[in-house]
Amino acid sequence: MSLVENGAPEAEALLERVYGARPAAPRVGVTGPPGAGKSTLVAELALLLRRRGKRVGVVAVDPTSPYTGGAILGDRVRMSELSTDPEVFIRSMATRGSLGGLAARTEELAELLSGWGSDITLIETVGVGQSELDVAQAADTTLVVLTPESGDAIQSLKAGLMEIADVFVVNKSDHAGADQLAAAIRSALALRPKAPWMPPIVRTVATERRGIEELHEAIEAHRAHLAGPKAQGGRREKIRARLKNAIRERLLEAAWERQGLGALLDRAADQVLGGTVSPYRAARDLIERITDHGERSKN
Repeated sequence: MSLVENGAPEAEALLERVYGARPAAPRVGVTGPPGAGKSTLVAELALLLRRRGKRVGVVAVDPTSPYTGGAILGDRVRMSELSTDPEVFIRSMATRGSLGGLAARTEELAELLSGWGSDITLIETVGVGQSELDVAQAADTTLVVLTPESGDAIQSLKAGLMEIADVFVVNKSDHAGADQLAAAIRSALALRPKAPWMPPIVRTVATERRGIEELHEAIEAHRAHLAGPKAQGGRREKIRARLKNAIRERLLEAAWERQGLGALLDRAADQVLGGTVSPYRAARDLIERITDHGERSKN
């Protein structure tokens, strides 16, 4: 996992060997605003799955310090009840500046967990904002966790969460405002175009293990839906998006290595710092250099 996460030269060959060696474990993404109780919910889901004899993988993405590049990786601490179970593998990883709420190598780590023998993989994000919605790309089923304390319910739903949620979870549903939050979600769902799958709303109190069985049933129902013909198009789009991301990453790496862009980037940064060019012009010049080099190579 460290080889893959660090982008080591041998990582791609390792992933090639693992891919398809075992059936891919279903992936459940858990996202929502900070403080919604995502880690507790993931831990309780994992415990329920273990009671049912399932092998569980967990990828918990933590924010990276902008100063040290490290991360607190607190999910291992919060999931202490699971950490000694040999049938549960918890991998905490830092975002390392990746946008979208997920680290760049999350999907690859999920594939390694499938190779390890995971029956289901839970992916927890750092907490979402307006653009931090990549969990929907990495997961088969996306849980959006909200609480009465999340702030204005309608505003929370405007943050792109309506589009990615396969299941809505109203956690801390014993708190005041839970009924209003559930009603707001139902009202927002009523405005959506008709679709083969309508996200259910599950109320939980994760700290008291209430609603976890119902949540698992909702996940299983969505998994059954994905096995049907009406879900084929969505799965194809996810694969297409992943291929685009892989191509984009490899093209950038190739250009960086061939043309020594590191030195050019340093020079451009000095020019922007000195006020001689704008950052937009500097970026455009670098792009033109890459594309011109590619055209000359073909000729």
